[in-house]
Amino acid sequence: MKTIETDVLVIGAGPAGLTAAALLARQGVRSLTVTKYNGTAHSPRAHITNQRTVEVTRDLGIEDKLKAMAMPQELMGTQVYATSFSGMEIGRMMTWGAGADRRMDYETASPSAMCNAPQHLLEPLLLDAAKSYGAEVRLRTELVSIRQDEEAVYAVVRENATNTEYQIKARYAIGSDGARSLVGEQLGFEYLGESGIGNSLSVWLEADLTKYTRHRSGALFMVCLPGNHSWLSVWPCVKPWTEWNPLFIQHDHLPADASEEMVLKLVRESIGDPSIEVKIKSISPWQINHVVAANYRKGRVFVAGDAAHRHPPTNGLGSNTSIQDSYNLAWKLALVLQGKADDSLLDSYNAERQPVGKQVVDRAIRSLQDMAPFAEALEVAPGQTTEQGWESINGLFADTPRGAQRRDALLHSFDVQQGQFNAIGVELGQRYQSDAVVGDGTPFPEYDKDPDLYYHPTTHPGAYLPHVWLEKDGKRVSTIDLPGADSFCLITGTGGQDWLAAVDQIAKEFGVRLKGVSVGMRQQYDDVLGEWMRRREIGDHGCLLVRPDRYIAWRSASRVSDPVGELRDVFKRLLREAA
Repeated sequence: MKTIETDVLVIGAGPAGLTAAALLARQGVRSLTVTKYNGTAHSPRAHITNQRTVEVTRDLGIEDKLKAMAMPQELMGTQVYATSFSGMEIGRMMTWGAGADRRMDYETASPSAMCNAPQHLLEPLLLDAAKSYGAEVRLRTELVSIRQDEEAVYAVVRENATNTEYQIKARYAIGSDGARSLVGEQLGFEYLGESGIGNSLSVWLEADLTKYTRHRSGALFMVCLPGNHSWLSVWPCVKPWTEWNPLFIQHDHLPADASEEMVLKLVRESIGDPSIEVKIKSISPWQINHVVAANYRKGRVFVAGDAAHRHPPTNGLGSNTSIQDSYNLAWKLALVLQGKADDSLLDSYNAERQPVGKQVVDRAIRSLQDMAPFAEALEVAPGQTTEQGWESINGLFADTPRGAQRRDALLHSFDVQQGQFNAIGVELGQRYQSDAVVGDGTPFPEYDKDPDLYYHPTTHPGAYLPHVWLEKDGKRVSTIDLPGADSFCLITGTGGQDWLAAVDQIAKEFGVRLKGVSVGMRQQYDDVLGEWMRRREIGDHGCLLVRPDRYIAWRSASRVSDPVGELRDVFKRLLREAA
């Protein structure tokens, strides 16, 4: 059997796999990505794209293309709950940072706005970016088997068009091959949690609902059909306001009849206007899972994306977490393969991302459960007739003591759902603890507000570099843009010249890309509003060392007597003394 060799084999070309392919290629790593499919995603699937993910596309140079094709944040915010699109409105809430009380939280957290980017449109952008950097992606190439030893990973793949099999030998492999991961199965990755705890049904369709949604536009529209066994359908907007991807949730968590006739009946009931033309493009049943890999690394193989974590679409965390997995791993693989870091650096991928995966799957399940108070306020129940369902809805708005109590309960249910629809802390607030972070002897600052609902920026080692707008040559620059592509960055302030003088020597000693910048009032990067001074948590003579993935690797609060020696010790610890 023919054998070809590469440094990294990426199995799967979804959001995680394509992000890894792009980042590895940009760093000059020899890699090969294979997928059994004919192309990228053929349906919308995931769509909520949070700010941290948009920042990854910013780094890849495709943020403008993403914004051009996605539903912008200003159209995402109004979430309506109604008996149908044309029917009675039950209530609404402002989501994804669109409410007056949350807008500034999102605007000050990142230079990038979240958006609604359906997966079938996002993946081609990632694929084009990967190819632009020279990545090799082989479509219609299916993994048949995979094994590893101490020296390499060996994968047998089959070209589906010709039925030809050959072997790929790689130094490392990334299993990003989805929820039914063959990599996870054949290499014995252990998974925690439970699969198949419920079922649902997604439909991709065209229907011009502009007259019902343009004036109350949102990324999601919630339909509560009185007395229907599919009591709630969630309608993600794929293309404003003519393309939709509804999923149907039932009392008993069993799948709806997947026949087009039954689906069309549910869809038409949910729209409530028989004059609206409906074209069903696809129907996809799927399982609700609550699963995370116990360890993201096994020998020379890593799992990422759905191969590592599987959960409901609540909170919109799926593709976001997948892309951010690869953003964490790619720069570490590059350093190891270039001989600049020891293999043990790669253990930090599990130490940093597995807790995030667990947090995400737990939060997604909790958000699903958080829908219960809403159902209780509506007094919907299995087995209700349509008449009984409408009696419950009308009672909600009746001028009675019970009606008043139920309206209070309805508003409370929206407060509970903030943890799903305005959870910027879940989206942006990950804090890493691993050997790829060098502590400074201080604890992480305590949260002063709910850590799920609010983002708490800090420069503590293991936190993401806080965003602040600076000015250089008359142009705005975000602090998160300072490192540039695939580079470490040392940020200091007024009087930090000794740190800057040490940068070139350390970069040469360790063979790494290391950039030094001065940030402060009237410095190289001008802190014109003084916001960086308020947020940096170090003095003018201190410094922050930022990793290529924008996480703080280490900091010094003030001047030291030997900055070269200090930085040398830090890089020895970070790179595991391989240089």
